[in-house]
Amino acid sequence: MKKLVIDEAFLSELESLQTLLKNNVAGALGGNRRSKNLGSSCEFADYRDYVPGDDVTKIDWNAYARFDKLYEKLYYDERQMHTRIYIDASHSMGHGADEEKAEQAIRIAAAFAYLSVCELDKVSIYVLRGGVAEEIVSGMVGKDSYLNCVNRLNAISFEGDARISEAIVPTNVGRGDGFSIILSDFLTDENYEDAIDWLCERKRDVLCVQILSREELNPQLRGRMHLLDSEDGNRFFRKKIDGDVVHAYKEALRYVSDRVRTYCESRGAHYLLVPAYVPPADIFFGQLSDMEVIK
Repeated sequence: MKKLVIDEAFLSELESLQTLLKNNVAGALGGNRRSKNLGSSCEFADYRDYVPGDDVTKIDWNAYARFDKLYEKLYYDERQMHTRIYIDASHSMGHGADEEKAEQAIRIAAAFAYLSVCELDKVSIYVLRGGVAEEIVSGMVGKDSYLNCVNRLNAISFEGDARISEAIVPTNVGRGDGFSIILSDFLTDENYEDAIDWLCERKRDVLCVQILSREELNPQLRGRMHLLDSEDGNRFFRKKIDGDVVHAYKEALRYVSDRVRTYCESRGAHYLLVPAYVPPADIFFGQLSDMEVIK
């Protein structure tokens, strides 16, 4: 990165994001959230028939007196969520005016990490480059650890390609233990669907954030242009850019975004399109809150 994205000013802004990641998610032991699993907290969840061998201290004797049948009380579990954040570090993510997509990805990753540690959750952050998910932050817990580790995001370089599924699928993501967030422009011919399937099959809450630059959303190019593939220097195009070409491009972009959104929805995952120039506070207090990803 050409400049520090995570600095004191940005960290001060995060203090205003005193919202919570959504509750009712599965996690690991010991945290601050009510999980989808049943356990030993004090919050009542439901009844089920008593089976010999069950804990007799959880029998509801008032229900027995009314129905002459033994029922076992079930309680919600309290678990620590493990938020896993994947940053697409391909060259196309670094492309654009002032590297705005790369900076937005770093800001969103830092904000999600901050909200998670505020809830006593663990956070791991990965850089996706080529077919590898490089873990740059591992199991971070607490604000002190966050302040010691978050500056590592400033050192991320955006280059080459990122094969999202090839990088994520081999990793150990845990089963039902929290949030997985993929930050990418998804402007790729490579497979990303298998990664979404992999995470959803493991009962994780999945959010795909598609980050697009100002010029990608509203291109201003006109005339004869020599266009270079941002991730493959051997691919280039000579094209006269006119109104028809811009219209066709916008239709193609809409198709790409709709495809990611539809695939996420079909798997029970969340999808969010984020312009690279929108302040993170607007994203978290607006779009993500409306989606009930955070509350």
